[in-house]
Amino acid sequence: MNSEKITKAVLFASSFVILLIAGGMIFSLAEGAIPAIKSFGIKFIWTNDWNPTKGQENYGALPFIAGTILTSVVAILISLPLSFSASLFLGEYFHGTRLAKILGTMVDLLAGIPSIVYGLWGFYVLRPLLISLGLPNQGFGIFTASIILAIMIIPYATSLSTEIITMVPGELKEAAYSLGATRTEVIFSVIVPSARSGIVAGYILSFGRALGETMAVTMLIGNANRIPESLFGTGNTMASVIANQFGEADGLKLSSLIAVGLLLFLITGLINSLGKFIIKKME
Repeated sequence: MNSEKITKAVLFASSFVILLIAGGMIFSLAEGAIPAIKSFGIKFIWTNDWNPTKGQENYGALPFIAGTILTSVVAILISLPLSFSASLFLGEYFHGTRLAKILGTMVDLLAGIPSIVYGLWGFYVLRPLLISLGLPNQGFGIFTASIILAIMIIPYATSLSTEIITMVPGELKEAAYSLGATRTEVIFSVIVPSARSGIVAGYILSFGRALGETMAVTMLIGNANRIPESLFGTGNTMASVIANQFGEADGLKLSSLIAVGLLLFLITGLINSLGKFIIKKME
């Protein structure tokens, strides 16, 4: 067997293993969620009651779906202008300079910090700051969790966008400059259109990370099993309710938490698929 056939076989085996892992995850989650699905059916998705009382058990995922979507959307809206500006600064305005290298290293460092560290910082620094500004609910809530999520994904989105921006061919920019275009015109007429699909992909990946974030959100969201009444209200996300209650759960409650995990898996997959569709349309 020559080297080309060996390489092809290894690549095929690796891809097949990934498919097996993904299939195994879906199967195991679906198997664990069967008791909850049998008990509550499709209404599990839009029921907002979460009652673990024996003999009166009733579970629904709507409060956690709402909390997850709300915190992630607010986080991406906060992070988008900041990370986009930072990526232009690093990838275009000061690309190749010592300052850009130092800041780029710091961005990569921040992107690798464990989420629990962000959670601790949010609890001991961000929360007291927001309380001093008059934030209700003792500094806990959707808004606080969204801010810490935004801070977490800004380095991630910035790093990805910077890499895409630096990959725009120099010939395109030089041609625009030779025609008399200004720096601003080159950025928004040449660089952004050329890097658009990659930048969007970076934000979709960042949004996916925000959806599944657990510990930082758990420490700041308030952990209330209800649909958030406002941005300043307390709530729960799909990941945080699993982290809080999985260790002590059994029976139908355990199955319901697994069903929540399955829903999170499917929602994340749906968003990634939607993102790929949007990127193809933009190419």
